Amino acid sequence: MSTRTFSVTALPGFATVALVAFVALYAPIVTMVVYSFNGSQSVAVWGGFSLEWYVRAWENTAVQEATVRSLVIAASASLIATTVATMAALGTTRTRSFRGQTLIYVMVNQPLMVPEIVTAVALLIVFAAVRVATGWSGLGFLILAHSAFCVPFAYLPIRARLEGMDLSLETAAADLYASRWQTFRHVTLPLIFPAIIAGAMLAFVISLDDVIITEFVKSAGQDTLPTYMLGQLRRAVTPEVNAISTALLGLTVLLLTAFFIISRTRD
Repeated sequence: MSTRTFSVTALPGFATVALVAFVALYAPIVTMVVYSFNGSQSVAVWGGFSLEWYVRAWENTAVQEATVRSLVIAASASLIATTVATMAALGTTRTRSFRGQTLIYVMVNQPLMVPEIVTAVALLIVFAAVRVATGWSGLGFLILAHSAFCVPFAYLPIRARLEGMDLSLETAAADLYASRWQTFRHVTLPLIFPAIIAGAMLAFVISLDDVIITEFVKSAGQDTLPTYMLGQLRRAVTPEVNAISTALLGLTVLLLTAFFIISRTRD
């Protein structure tokens, strides 16, 4: 008796629904990219091809400062989050099962399970108390907030890599009297390094694009590029915002492409 394999693509109307979904998702993005080259002052009236708004954004001091601040925060948060995520992944995969292990997994991934605004409000309350107690309102609060939010994004690919690894090499190192640190340094770390890089890049992108947590935690004069754009949209929408959005989109796509390439690497 022959068996038929079910395929969702064989359902009636699948192609139509897929096409409508892709158009709804990508038509606004394509429109934004096209109008970022608009020579008109209006975002709705095409005035010919022009790079004027990219030049204005490049020469805008506020945009430059916000961009540098965003990159510093994203790089710092990515480094901290990836370090914590690597230790957490090792602690939840390279030990015997113990009571409370599932709870630890849930706690590490907590930022993914609750609305982002809840995390933002919680961080705002904690950091406000610290600001009152210390009188300090530096960029460190934003870095810590982004780090806490990005940990699960770095944790998941690293944990997946560790769970899919063959333990024979680590066992062989132990049989050859290697210490735990030597085994980690010479065996485990090289094997999980592609996943660490992928997790770091994903955390960087998440931090770079974040608006809600940044908006709640930042102090005066600490705008990142996304919050700067949000402020501009509240005043007046110009093609300069489209140009900045397109540049940010290009950077994000580039990093995510590299993430998928690295995450598929097999030694």
